[in-house]
Amino acid sequence: MQEEIEEKTVRLAISGTRLTGRAVAAAIRTYLRHRANEKLASIDEHIQGKQSIDELVKQNQGVSSMVVGDAGIRTFERIAKKYGVDFAIMKDKSEKPPVYTAFFKARDTDAMEAVVNEYSKKMMKIKERPSVLEKLKKFIEIAKKHPKKDRHRTQERAL
Repeated sequence: MQEEIEEKTVRLAISGTRLTGRAVAAAIRTYLRHRANEKLASIDEHIQGKQSIDELVKQNQGVSSMVVGDAGIRTFERIAKKYGVDFAIMKDKSEKPPVYTAFFKARDTDAMEAVVNEYSKKMMKIKERPSVLEKLKKFIEIAKKHPKKDRHRTQERAL
């Protein structure tokens, strides 16, 4: 009887040791996986597209600037994101009308030139388009010149 109890106790100790060994191995694997993911996350930590001037300067790659027109800032942002340019826009309120300045990294100069070219083409297209209100006024004048149709309704009643 005593031998059986001792044997069961030894089995319990061995199975407990195996269980803790597996748990320690799993914990080490989880920790190593976490560290690998942390390294990848730090590499991808770079913010892309529109950002603050402080974030742009912190990247230590030199910053260039250029004045952008006040009309169509949203269009400029869309085109810059399309080309993958890191930029920051600052509004100078001291001048009337306010002047917008785009800051970008020095290494993005070629891409920024492409952005500015596409932006200027788009803005020229917008300026060439006639105003919708002008078109509407023109059609209203044409409609006023035409004689109105005389619409006369009669209602007949059957007996």
